[in-house]
Amino acid sequence: MIINGEEMNFAHNLNIEDILNKLNVNKDNVVVEMDLNIIKKENYKEFYPDESSKIEIINFVGGG
Repeated sequence: MIINGEEMNFAHNLNIEDILNKLNVNKDNVVVEMDLNIIKKENYKEFYPDESSKIEIINFVGGG
């Protein structure tokens, strides 16, 4: 699968939340898009990407 433009290999039985955990990404600070669809945080456990999936993880950045 492609995550933020980089090819990565994860087991097929991982959902989006599992992948975020493996990448040490805090799910509360990101928006996830999978195959051009925004995935709601409450649905991360329901989506299981496959090897053809394209995922974008967008981080929130604060400043002032």
